[in-house]
Amino acid sequence: MIPKLGIVVPCYNEEEVLPETSRRLIDLLSSLSAQGKITLDSCVYFVDDGSKDATWSVIESLSSRHSQIAGIKLSRNRGHQNALLAGLFTAEGDVVISVDADLQDDLDAIGEMLDRNREGAEVVYGVRKLRETDTFFKRISAESFYRLLALFGAEVVYNHADYRLMSRRALEGLMLYKEVNLFLRGIVPLIGYRSAIVYYDRHERFAGESKYPLKKMLGFAWEAITSFSIVPLRAITAIGFIVFLFSIAMVAWVLGVRLFTDQAVPGWASAVLPVYLLGGIQILCIGILGEYLGKTYSEIKERPRYLIEKIIDSNNQQAH
Repeated sequence: MIPKLGIVVPCYNEEEVLPETSRRLIDLLSSLSAQGKITLDSCVYFVDDGSKDATWSVIESLSSRHSQIAGIKLSRNRGHQNALLAGLFTAEGDVVISVDADLQDDLDAIGEMLDRNREGAEVVYGVRKLRETDTFFKRISAESFYRLLALFGAEVVYNHADYRLMSRRALEGLMLYKEVNLFLRGIVPLIGYRSAIVYYDRHERFAGESKYPLKKMLGFAWEAITSFSIVPLRAITAIGFIVFLFSIAMVAWVLGVRLFTDQAVPGWASAVLPVYLLGGIQILCIGILGEYLGKTYSEIKERPRYLIEKIIDSNNQQAH
């Protein structure tokens, strides 16, 4: 059976690139339907994540002119992961593919993703071959991010971002995960259905600015680690044990200097060193514990991950 395809495109301040993105995606849908890989009523869903520019106006205009384009407007900015989730749960289709709006992901890989799905894969990951288009710092930091997650026990696909295909069955499995602290790159592999990998070359951003500056990248990495690993908590125990051993050794050294030499300054070593060392360790440990406590607090409140303000379907019908 030929599947109906939904393509989800999260957008935040992407007015510059959307006309070109929509043109390429419409051409892609036409090509894939001509090849018999998808149905004619397949659709692109642009998700406006509370943009501050004219992104939603552009989406409305595109939808009014093209029957293959739909729009989803969130009530406010909720972040890339929540916008992506809103699109995945709202889009219609037997298979749904998520792709960034900046045209860095190679759209030609979608045909191969559909082939892997036809062969039985419920989830198909788009994985970058190389990082030649990245700066040296971006390449090193990104690769270190994936290795660090693996070291901490999180199950992630190396060099995979959020370019993936999911079947309707896989999406229904994803709906059972209720986390407020979202890291889809870690959640999707937990679903466990048959998966495959499609490799592609990533391009330069077509227009606009990156939505992941250094500060946001670091925050995303910390979110991923603390959402999927208890290693930092276990590290506190290890640090405490090491500090205990170091303290015993320091006590022996202080006593040795005091009893067997005349170089000791009365009260200095025994007072100053423990204060600085133990104080720093305690602050670090309290901070890590506070991060996990804060995540537990967020989960217990069970606030909605996103609210949809408006939907424009492929027939240009609006729903509020």
